[in-house]
Amino acid sequence: MIVGTAGHIDHGKTALVKVLTGVDADRLKEEKARGITIDLGYAYSDLGDGRQLGFVDVPGHERFVHNMLAGATGIDAALLVVSAAEGIKPQTVEHLQILDLLGLDRGLVALTKADLASEDEQLERMAEIETLLDATSLKGAEILPVSSLTGQGIAELKARLPALGESRRGVAGFARLAVDRCFVLAGAGVVVTGTVHAGRFAVDDRVLLTPSGIEARVRAIHAQNRPAEAGRAGERCALNLVGARLERQSVRRGDWIVAPELHRPTDRIDVGLTLLRSEKAPLRHWSPVHVHLGAAHVMGRVALLDGDKLAPGETMRAQLVLEEKVGALAHDRAILRDPSATRTIAGAAVIDPFGPPRNRRTPRRLAELDALAEPDDMAVASLLSLEQGHLDLARFGVARNLRPEEVARFLDEAGGQALGGFGFAAETLATAQADLLAALKNWHETSPDSPGLQPERLRVAMARRWTADIFKTLLDREVKARTVAVDGPYVRLPGHSLTLGARDEALWKRVQAALVADRFRPPRVRDFAQAHGVPEPEMRRLMRRVAKLGRVVEIATDQYFLRPTVAEMIGIAEALGEGFTAAQFRDRLDNGRKVAIQILEFFDRLGIAKRDGDLRRIVPQKREQFGPVAKP
Repeated sequence: MIVGTAGHIDHGKTALVKVLTGVDADRLKEEKARGITIDLGYAYSDLGDGRQLGFVDVPGHERFVHNMLAGATGIDAALLVVSAAEGIKPQTVEHLQILDLLGLDRGLVALTKADLASEDEQLERMAEIETLLDATSLKGAEILPVSSLTGQGIAELKARLPALGESRRGVAGFARLAVDRCFVLAGAGVVVTGTVHAGRFAVDDRVLLTPSGIEARVRAIHAQNRPAEAGRAGERCALNLVGARLERQSVRRGDWIVAPELHRPTDRIDVGLTLLRSEKAPLRHWSPVHVHLGAAHVMGRVALLDGDKLAPGETMRAQLVLEEKVGALAHDRAILRDPSATRTIAGAAVIDPFGPPRNRRTPRRLAELDALAEPDDMAVASLLSLEQGHLDLARFGVARNLRPEEVARFLDEAGGQALGGFGFAAETLATAQADLLAALKNWHETSPDSPGLQPERLRVAMARRWTADIFKTLLDREVKARTVAVDGPYVRLPGHSLTLGARDEALWKRVQAALVADRFRPPRVRDFAQAHGVPEPEMRRLMRRVAKLGRVVEIATDQYFLRPTVAEMIGIAEALGEGFTAAQFRDRLDNGRKVAIQILEFFDRLGIAKRDGDLRRIVPQKREQFGPVAKP
């Protein structure tokens, strides 16, 4: 367990940690000179049975609350320190508010400097503290009078601390550590310290630095101030990291060291936000705030989702829109301070770390947040029952730090089915299948001379408008089940076919041979008509029918190319790199400027190419519109 001190300046937090552990947590020269804790200090106490308590000693001065917050989000239990000589002070209250907003419900109160107060004064202080605790998550916490100077109550406090229990942080998920310090150790290199929030780190693990994405390897580990082969959730660890791009300047307080599976920085976080009851005015929509999450401290704004203002003491869903990306997962806790960073104003529990930039207040999104606020297993069933009808399994797993097998188990328990990386309810799949087949059937009935529908046209023809990635997943399922067939660029029902007559098929074979022979500069319709003694209108009708069958593509009026040739030309243009010219494309095809320009203008119309002045580039998302693109 990691125990964090809390309390007003000069109430004896550091002295108490020293007498409990034998370690002076003030490590900076300035701290020694001024006699106050400025930054986080760490110490450890051996319980004698192989277990250890880790202590995070935090600053009590109001100017250093941001440092206090960097340590507070990594603790499991609180040791609230109040001087018997002075009683409750401003930072006592603010620190307790922070502990409450973080949801910490385990802790003790040390009534320090008991040797400076009479028994009646101590009882009076204890009554004041009990009243203060009553409205917080630490209600009922035991209060123990102690003196670091005389040793009064220290043995009893030592005995009470282990009874708070071990860390509840889960080791089942992927590893993540919140960095609160980074330094370079001679002969070792970069060392980061922090609390392991989840999972387990082992020597030689490959990790990523979030949000920067810098890769590193764990060379060595100290867990709870001892050399170790592994560090697990609930322990304070020092990780010696090595990496090609890693240097001291690469790491800052607030970064995360994570397993590669968890690297997904975010700057829009949907939360349940609680405004402190002590606030004098409501928090308004789009208010600027300081956000403390993990050990990170960033500026941001509050976008309220259920109204335009949040009253003191109330809770509302909101989106934290940050000025820079951070690492965050569901169930993380954040603390908000006012724009001048002089007081704590609110706390937040993360519901969805990957909030949308648009439509964040729509009824559909709010219903999704309701489902996401439920426990992991219940959330899956609730999400599958929503209007959107599907669940992005990878996104859900990352957001909640669940391994794929655990997500699969929750999906199975909810009666769902995994398909192409998404989870669906059985009823949703059945409805989608019926909708897709009905759209195709209707098309065949109204357009019997058409070979079918191109996928995008089929998507928009369905009664329900699925996103492109979900539609592809649903379509692939039907193709695999052979309930639909794919002919070139078209999707059709298995019983529907469009063929040429024997005479037209024979004529097409001769035309096809010419298109193959001179694929980059094919003859035009009138050339084919003259070559084969066919009236031009008849040849034009044949080519249009062949185009409907998906065998050829009309690039310009009466100028047809074989479909595989179009895909080949896209590949050639792509190989020219970004910013190629029409002349470069013409020279590569050796087909003349006029034809090259016609081809490129065709690419422009379909969005396959993006033009900027005389330069073009191929758009990756559109490159396979006419089939697989091979490297030339």
